[in-house]
Amino acid sequence: MDERAWWDLIEDARAEAGEHADDRDSPDDPLIGLVTDRLLALDGPGIVAFDATLTRILDTAYRRPLWNAAYLIEGGCGDDGFMDFRAGLALLGRDVFTRAVDDPDSLADVPTVVRMAKEDKGWIGAEGLLYAAVKAYERVIGEREAFDTAVEAALASMQGLEQPLGETWDVDDDAENRRHLPRLAALFL
Repeated sequence: MDERAWWDLIEDARAEAGEHADDRDSPDDPLIGLVTDRLLALDGPGIVAFDATLTRILDTAYRRPLWNAAYLIEGGCGDDGFMDFRAGLALLGRDVFTRAVDDPDSLADVPTVVRMAKEDKGWIGAEGLLYAAVKAYERVIGEREAFDTAVEAALASMQGLEQPLGETWDVDDDAENRRHLPRLAALFL
């Protein structure tokens, strides 16, 4: 599955989710289920390809400035939280994801982020997306052991990042946050 097909699957699920597509905090959040439904229509190799492409896409967002933006938005963000944040960012769609990778301060335009700042409601993180493919694979194939091996093989040629890319700063320093992420700082500080 190439990136275009991957994003098409996400956008198709978002379109079906309608007004519920952007907020993972909603108790009736349908989006991960809709993504999983689409994965169930694929064969085993297709599901593996979805997960491998997810890894590649999320790795493009493994950047310190974006991590610092997530820290500011969420009031803290560790390793696992940043993985969930990037997954949720992908569920916001290709345009939002790409803009955020290029300019993390652009997240100040995302309605869920604005709501998080003003109402202390909303959430971006989507841990469930990280497990959607393995759950679908298990339902389609009947077991999950082969899934991890197949994903590892699909990613064998990919050089993963050990450390996030980009400039960092002290995320607990309000002045630094205002300098690097002025629009997000205006919302959250």
